[in-house]
Amino acid sequence: MTEIAVHIERLPGAADLPLPRYESEHAAGLDLLAAIDGEAVLPPGGFTLVPTGIRIALPAGHEAQVRPRSGLAARHGVTVLNSPGTIDADYRGEIGVILINHGVQPFVITRGMRIAQMVVAPVARALWRQGEPLPDSARGAGGFGSTGVTSQAAPPHPQRQGE
Repeated sequence: MTEIAVHIERLPGAADLPLPRYESEHAAGLDLLAAIDGEAVLPPGGFTLVPTGIRIALPAGHEAQVRPRSGLAARHGVTVLNSPGTIDADYRGEIGVILINHGVQPFVITRGMRIAQMVVAPVARALWRQGEPLPDSARGAGGFGSTGVTSQAAPPHPQRQGE
């Protein structure tokens, strides 16, 4: 397991909330908490940006991904809308989590509730090599469910109305 130092700042109004932490010995994600006043109701189909009350400074060459909590998704249909959300090493604003309610009941968000998890990871940067032919592969151009089928033919494309 690799550990890196990450500078973190609590924003005004979040001093009573714990810092993100790993909830088990081998957890990959740190829990992010809702830094809201009181509570907010997320209606079915609704989405909202939930503040966490923290800012971080990641070391160069790292990112943080904001991911859903499986319990919220399984029990309530609540997930992170832009999952995974990316926090770049040069971002210094407050971490916010865009939650969406895919469930059938309103979902109540309360102060200090664990709303998402954050995974810190190294990143690689691409160096494009334009003009070089791509090497062949067994898969070729097959995509969108093509693996594990006997034919390399693409599935039929449904036509949209008016096409």
